[in-house]
Amino acid sequence: MSGTVKKVTDIAFKASKSIDWDGMAKMLVSDEARKEFYSLRRAFDEVNTTLQTKFSQEPEPVDWEYYRKGIGSRLVDMYKEAYDSIEVPKYVDKVTPQYRPKFDQLLVELKEAEQQSLKESERLEKEIADVQELKKKLSTMTADEYFAKHPELKKKFDDEIRNDYWGY
Repeated sequence: MSGTVKKVTDIAFKASKSIDWDGMAKMLVSDEARKEFYSLRRAFDEVNTTLQTKFSQEPEPVDWEYYRKGIGSRLVDMYKEAYDSIEVPKYVDKVTPQYRPKFDQLLVELKEAEQQSLKESERLEKEIADVQELKKKLSTMTADEYFAKHPELKKKFDDEIRNDYWGY
């Protein structure tokens, strides 16, 4: 196995072990997101499996002596020379450098969106707790107690009563 392919295979294998797929799946809220997530996971596993199996195998060495006995050394030597002269080009990654900055920028945006989402979740949880507390108190709360807690509603209520009763 060439050094580059082995490195890529090792990195992909380690990456697959360090990904918390179940933890990420728990964070998804919509069925469409879950569908896309499982599709991504399946594609990742397929690529990783291919890297582990197909590209991790070295070709079996040719037993030139076996062929020399059956065919003759002159013809086998010609084939051996041609075989040895084959040079498999190394893959040069020209795509990753182009997309790496974009990917890094997306990660930054993702972290910012995550922070905003957490802040919004905290705000909504606090609001839910306030509404639940208010719901408990409403059964025993008087109008004066309610308006004392929400003075902006008291003014609006007074204005509407004044308009309905006095007409201004």
